[in-house]
Amino acid sequence: MADLGKLLVLFGVILVAAGLVLILLGRTTLPLGRLPGDLLYRGKNTTVYFPLVTSLLLSIVLSLVLYLINHFRR
Repeated sequence: MADLGKLLVLFGVILVAAGLVLILLGRTTLPLGRLPGDLLYRGKNTTVYFPLVTSLLLSIVLSLVLYLINHFRR
């Protein structure tokens, strides 16, 4: 049971850190979510938004960060 508690605390810390990063990124002028290549369709009653380029960029950055973390842990 103690291991589960530690895991929940770790997830909480990760969520708080992710929230702080999102708040700080919201205050910058980075155009995440509005990059060229992000798809937006506006119909009469619907709006569909798919941030394709933003997703690819975030995937590349997170992959590099996780690779570096794994590389330096060895």
